[in-house]
Amino acid sequence: MSHGVPQRKSSSSFHFAAGLLSGTFTAALLQPADLLKTRVQQSHSTSLTSSLRAIAAGPSPLRQLWRGTVPSILRTGLGSALYFSGLNALRRGVSSASGSEAVTNGNGKVGAGRREGAGRDGEEGEREGLRSSSVLPRLSSGGNMLTGALARAAAGLVMMPITVIKVRYESSYYAYSGLAGAGRDILRTEGVGGLFKGWGATAIRDAPYAGLYVVFYEEGKRRLASLSAFGGLHEDGGDAEGWSGRRREGMTAKASASINFVSGILAAALATAITNPFDAIKTRLQLMPAKYGNMLSAARTMLREEGTRSFMDGLGLRIGRKAVSSALAWTVYEEAIRRAEMKFIERKEEEVL
Repeated sequence: MSHGVPQRKSSSSFHFAAGLLSGTFTAALLQPADLLKTRVQQSHSTSLTSSLRAIAAGPSPLRQLWRGTVPSILRTGLGSALYFSGLNALRRGVSSASGSEAVTNGNGKVGAGRREGAGRDGEEGEREGLRSSSVLPRLSSGGNMLTGALARAAAGLVMMPITVIKVRYESSYYAYSGLAGAGRDILRTEGVGGLFKGWGATAIRDAPYAGLYVVFYEEGKRRLASLSAFGGLHEDGGDAEGWSGRRREGMTAKASASINFVSGILAAALATAITNPFDAIKTRLQLMPAKYGNMLSAARTMLREEGTRSFMDGLGLRIGRKAVSSALAWTVYEEAIRRAEMKFIERKEEEVL
């Protein structure tokens, strides 16, 4: 509900731009963690300490930590843009069918509630919307899982060639002088299929990860936003008894960003721990396709030669990186959308006045 102020539903192009911004920022910032994860996963005998020592002993160690930043930015930036714009389109479609929608109050605070008559009365839905930190439609856990998984799998397929080049460029197994040379070498030795090596494992890793992440993220935001109503994170002090119909102020921008960031960290840690075995398999397939063949063969070989621990290689680094990157990406993305919608509403209010 908007109290007479027109609501703004951001276009897909703006969601694409917001996703590109968030993905580019996090990729550049966290590239050293991504490179170290690749080095640790390329062999069970490679540890984080040995990888750091090898980099420190080589030329330009600081520069080496950011090796592969360009393909990371291409993959994560464009991948995030495709993912967020696709996710928004899917969520809008599902929410239209289920009767939920993003709710913006008259002060430009954006929440997530339901339309009146969609299973809860107007004031109750508005109360839910105003204490939410989300700018996206509310869906059921099943809807969050499905839309997150589909959007991630589609974006992963499109970006797979860049992902393969990125992983090999970061690895110490190859001595590619540039991205173009890496792409040409893969095409020459393995054909077009070489650029899509590991997509099955990537899809099985990323689709469940994205689905689980959205479920955990939205649930975390809901619970933290509910707690914030008792913790002074709203502009009226958050008094639970202070609800006064339609006059209640919405959640502050600082509270919204804080809730989104904390929820993102917790969601990423849980989803990463569950899906790490597929990430370890994917890395082996992309680095040594001749040895590991396909996903099932790679899993059997890793289990036979190195045991179950090989499936958890890089888990600590991956949790650290994914927790921070996902939290940053989603916070930057939602904040960009929220600020744009607030400016739109402020302009409309000025026109009315």
